[in-house]
Amino acid sequence: MKTPVVDLGCCNLCEICIELAPEAFQINDSDFVEVLPLDDYSKENICEAIINCPKDCISWE
Repeated sequence: MKTPVVDLGCCNLCEICIELAPEAFQINDSDFVEVLPLDDYSKENICEAIINCPKDCISWE
């Protein structure tokens, strides 16, 4: 199963990913975007978050 990963070096914390897929992404206590553990990342809104990331810092691993 593929898992989304966030390149924190280029993330500008725009929160598009959180807006589009709040079940998969959140801002953690250190003020970085993190991917939440899920059994299935195949939901369409996760793909939309990846496509709409303005810095292209979310990818599949």
